Amino acid sequence: MIPIDRETINYKDELVRKLIHLCSLSIPVVYYFISRETAILILGILTSIALFIDLGRYFHSSFGKVFYKIFGFLLRKHETNHQKKNLNGATYVLISALICVIILPKVLFITAFSILIISDSLAALIGRRFGRRKFLAKSFEGTLTFFISASIVVFFTPKIHYGMMEYVIGFIAAFVGGIVENISFGFADDNLSIPISIGLTMWFLYIILLPNTQLILNGVPN
Repeated sequence: MIPIDRETINYKDELVRKLIHLCSLSIPVVYYFISRETAILILGILTSIALFIDLGRYFHSSFGKVFYKIFGFLLRKHETNHQKKNLNGATYVLISALICVIILPKVLFITAFSILIISDSLAALIGRRFGRRKFLAKSFEGTLTFFISASIVVFFTPKIHYGMMEYVIGFIAAFVGGIVENISFGFADDNLSIPISIGLTMWFLYIILLPNTQLILNGVPN
């Protein structure tokens, strides 16, 4: 989601960015069918390649020219800062996925990462086009879009027993994710902060509200 005093970037380019971002929904979908060890191996390889390419543009001018010619229109201003050598959003998505697969149970990862991909994209597009009222660091309209879409995602992602309390846990985590997404701008990449905050919130609430629940999906690799 973009803050009200947002960077200058064409809305059409932002739409393309988010359509590409939505392709990352394949990560939780594929992870549902494979083991944690396999997911870590695949994401580790992809993340290493992404880091090599992303950082390579800063240290090799010829490679950088090719990179910017192909992907330059998708990058925000802070993602082209050669002094700070910031990573781009796609690299952060892979880093985030790898970290979250390592630290979170699969059932929590699928919900948290699906919310990141879907709700962050919708919040950015709605906030940029229709955001009028400032709320914390960004727009109220964008943050509301995040929460509503995240709550819908909660309805469709896997649960342990599909009890009412599991949905309540998901809704609370969706609210936390919306706030974190709103205030992440400027000091943390929300591709990292959103799924980690949602996943850890859900984990904490399961411990408090459903202490005897084993966070293991039946019938799928773990």
